Amino acid sequence: MPLISSTDMLHRARKGRYAVAAFNVHTLEMLQAVTEAAEEMQSPLIIQSTVGTVKHLGPDYIAAAATVAANRTGLPIALHLDHCTDFDIIVKCIRAGYTSVMIDASMLPFEENVSRTKKVMEVAYAAGVNVEAELGKVGGVEDDIVVEEQDALLADPDECVAFMARTGVHTLAPAIGTAHGIYKGTPNIDFKRIAAIAELVTAPLVLHGGSGIPAEQVKLAVSLGMAKMNIATELRIAFSDAIKQVFAERPSENDPRTYMVPAKKAVKQLAIEKMQLCGCIGKAAHIQQR
Repeated sequence: MPLISSTDMLHRARKGRYAVAAFNVHTLEMLQAVTEAAEEMQSPLIIQSTVGTVKHLGPDYIAAAATVAANRTGLPIALHLDHCTDFDIIVKCIRAGYTSVMIDASMLPFEENVSRTKKVMEVAYAAGVNVEAELGKVGGVEDDIVVEEQDALLADPDECVAFMARTGVHTLAPAIGTAHGIYKGTPNIDFKRIAAIAELVTAPLVLHGGSGIPAEQVKLAVSLGMAKMNIATELRIAFSDAIKQVFAERPSENDPRTYMVPAKKAVKQLAIEKMQLCGCIGKAAHIQQR
C-alpha cells in the first residue's frame, strides 16, 4: 500500500472518537520502530519529521524510507512535515513524496496566517496532500521555533471558524494549553476550549505537545474531538536513554548494529503505549476499507 494523505484517516478518527498517533522520527531506526509498533498493533500511522530532520537527512531519503514502510506493511501510513514556516521546504517535501504538510504561520498576525495557509493549500490541493495549520501559539521548543510560556496564546473558537472558512485547510492545530517538550508540572489544558472549537469546526483537530500529557487528559481531549496526537520529545528521550545505558554498561561498544537494538525496542514499546492511549489499535482495517 502506498503512502496516503492523512485527510481521510483523520476524518475517520474524529468520527470514531479516537486519535491517530503521529511520531516525529529522526533516524531510520526510529522510523522502523514506530512502523513495527503499528504493524503489531494494526494501527494507522503518521510518520513525522521536523524541518531540522528534513535538512539533516533530506526529504527524499525520508520519503523513500516511509514508502518502504507503507509497502511492506500494507498499513495506512501518512508522511507529515511538522511545523514548517518555509514555503520552499514545503514544496520540496511534497515533490519528494510527503502526503501531509504543516504550514505554521501561527506566530504571525491572523491575516498573514490566512494568506500563507491559502498559498500552501493551492500547491497541496493539486497533489492530494493534507495541510495542517495552527491557530494560537503552542508554547515550548520545536526545532528553531521557540515560544516562551508568557507568549503562548490560546486559540479563539470564533477565529477558528473564520480561519477554516477562509483557508479550507484540512486539519487544524488549535493552541489549547499544551506545550512542546516535557512538562514541568501537570499541563493546564483548556478542555472547554477544545469542546467549543470542536462544536464549531468539523475538521479533525490536532493535539500538539503530546509528550508527557497524563493519560486521563489525553483520553478526554480525544473524546472531545482531537483526532491526531503528536509525540516527539518522549521518543527522543527513550531512544537516547537506551543508547546511554548500553555505553554505561559497555563503554567500549562501537557497533551501531548493537546499540541501536535496545534503542529501537524502547521506541517501539513507547509507540505501542501511545497507540493504546489514542485508541487507534486495530483501526488500520477500518481506514483501508475506502
